[in-house]
Amino acid sequence: MNNSKICPITYEPITSDEWYSHKGLKKISRSISHLEVFPYSAEQQRKEALQRADKISIQGIQPKLSAKFDAKIGTFKICDLGGTYIIKPQSPLYEELPENEDLSMRLARCLDIEVPFHGLLYCADKSFSYFIKRFDRIGKGKKLALEDFAQLSHLKRDSKYDFSMEKIINVIDRYCTFPVIEKKKLFALTIFNFLIGNEDMHLKNLSLIANDNKIMLSPCYDLINTTLALQKAKEEIALSLNGKKRNLNYKDLVQYYGHERLKLSDIVIEKVLAKIKTSIPEWKRLIGISFLSNENKTQYLELLGKRAKVLNL
Repeated sequence: MNNSKICPITYEPITSDEWYSHKGLKKISRSISHLEVFPYSAEQQRKEALQRADKISIQGIQPKLSAKFDAKIGTFKICDLGGTYIIKPQSPLYEELPENEDLSMRLARCLDIEVPFHGLLYCADKSFSYFIKRFDRIGKGKKLALEDFAQLSHLKRDSKYDFSMEKIINVIDRYCTFPVIEKKKLFALTIFNFLIGNEDMHLKNLSLIANDNKIMLSPCYDLINTTLALQKAKEEIALSLNGKKRNLNYKDLVQYYGHERLKLSDIVIEKVLAKIKTSIPEWKRLIGISFLSNENKTQYLELLGKRAKVLNL
């Protein structure tokens, strides 16, 4: 199927001359019937991010911009304050990061892993940028309390890898309103990241959020197949598990982490693994129609196949 006729917001076929489906447009704003091209090239976006780096503290491996959607002009506007979206352009160092992240987030959603509204934007140079709605903003200017696990563990940004998956459990036990529920989420997310090759779930990529008088794991963000992006990844996980970061197996991930450390029941673990197994055909379909190059689609599928065998899926 031709990617030019697939909506980069919903992944559904487009039958009109528009670049986005009607459903995709309505997810952004009910008042629009057309979305203008984002009026910046990837290079211009990177320059804007660099110039604004002292005003917004969202710098990482990818340049990031804070933005609002302006329904009057039918496009996103870069802003310093009050942004409700984050936009990530193409990286000059790593191939197809926007397409990779958008796809990976979709795969997570298949497992009922909570992710914010996101998609891809056509830009002025015909490249794609990735957009994601901020989940810590609700209503008109209300900000939810959000802290990442580095903050919760009183560690600096440069210490975000100096932790373990076992210690993550301690943070959940200490702060979450219903730890058992959050531990199930953590188990599903850990297995998911292993399967898709996300070796970068460090302390800054995990957060707790306070909402409705509850403290829980926030919706997931920064889910990406880093093994594909980096090409020569040496590790399989960002934070050590059972004393290791590579050559993980079923015993490490399921028996040791799921049963022994998270103390999940057999029924809970079996349900998570069964959900993943039944989702794999849909994952393969989504990878096949994604906006990745054919070469990267093949590599994504090959990695998924290898990791699924490790977990007997």
